[in-house]
Amino acid sequence: MAGRFDPLTRTAVRGGRTQVPPGPGAGPKPSAAAQRRRWSPGGPVDLGLTLGPLRRGPADPTFRVTPDGSVWRATRTPQGPATLRVGRAGAGEELDAEAWGPGAEWVLAELPRLLGADDDPAAFVPRHRLVHASHRRRPGLRLTRTGLVLESLVPVVLEQKVTSDEAYRSWRRLVRQYGEPAPGPQEMYVMPDARTWALIPSWDWHRAGVDAKRSATIVRAARVADRLEEAAAMDLPRAAARLEAVPGIGPWTSAETLQRSNGAADALTTGDLHLPGIVGYALTGDRDADDDRMLELLAPYEGQRHRAARLILLAGRTPPRRAPRMPRGDIGRL
Repeated sequence: MAGRFDPLTRTAVRGGRTQVPPGPGAGPKPSAAAQRRRWSPGGPVDLGLTLGPLRRGPADPTFRVTPDGSVWRATRTPQGPATLRVGRAGAGEELDAEAWGPGAEWVLAELPRLLGADDDPAAFVPRHRLVHASHRRRPGLRLTRTGLVLESLVPVVLEQKVTSDEAYRSWRRLVRQYGEPAPGPQEMYVMPDARTWALIPSWDWHRAGVDAKRSATIVRAARVADRLEEAAAMDLPRAAARLEAVPGIGPWTSAETLQRSNGAADALTTGDLHLPGIVGYALTGDRDADDDRMLELLAPYEGQRHRAARLILLAGRTPPRRAPRMPRGDIGRL
């Protein structure tokens, strides 16, 4: 019955839905190389919903879900590369984490924020029947906060003006080619550092299917990465202004980035091709809603508009298609 009321559609996946097997995540046998931490969140945390927005497609080399119910994440911290495993410690709410690599201490210290400790779900009050139902079915939804801006920004830039599949393919190729093997027992990759992003030659961007406009934006951002990382400690307006000072980064890109790096509950994505129509259709049946109409409909959720949009996406109520899908391209073949 649960599947009937929680459809795993493409829209739900975009809302951050990632399937994580139930049960305690025992993970690999403890090793001397791993650092460990147990954390009790004081409430339900759905690992799939909370960490799902960090996954860039089903074959993301930096993200993995294993059959034991563990979520693995390879990341580049201020202290260096790290691999983090998070799983259930038992039948209760307590979570068990292990970390490998030079950045292990950092990721374990940031574990509560990553799992939504800075989030305040109680501040959200549903105002529509569909939103209320979606909210009630997902008590474990928390907004993640990675504290890492460039890590969130690069894949978002890759998603500008192309299909998700194209962006995921570019991300996989670039991370495997220019990143480095992640520490720990899983075969994963850590994304390149800022200097490496800035030095990728034009022909490899092309082979990865990334046009000159998007690659130039990433290079510009990488060159001021230290300044961008400061946005992780800013409030939403200042953080957005810091990101949007880089040519090629607009409101759509900054919102999608800050939703992940800052856990920004009000960072509503505007300028999106599909989101206004999905929100309009879900709440009023208006499939032709634009950004202004979406902002009007979500005005009652001021301060929590990103959470409201996620719950609408997770509800899976979308307008029926009336046009062909956007064609997939691959400029790397040219």
